[in-house]
Amino acid sequence: MIYEAQGHRIDLSKITRLYPAATVRAAGEVAQVSLEWADLKGDQVPIEAYVLVFDFDPIGEEPKQRIELVYKTKEALIAAMHEVAPLLER
Repeated sequence: MIYEAQGHRIDLSKITRLYPAATVRAAGEVAQVSLEWADLKGDQVPIEAYVLVFDFDPIGEEPKQRIELVYKTKEALIAAMHEVAPLLER
């Protein structure tokens, strides 16, 4: 199944990991953190964006082949997750 978003054509049959994250900047560094962490610390560390990460490398290997879809709000990220979820069930 192919999912198209933000100019990407993503073959969902080839993903090995799929997860949401928040992008934060702290002490001059940019990092991706879990949504749970972002909810707990969002008032202390500014959230720059939300991302839906599609990894294609085998489990256990360092992920190098990935596509990240970027969203301005958590609500937009969750809407995208609702679009992808039914496609994975097919």
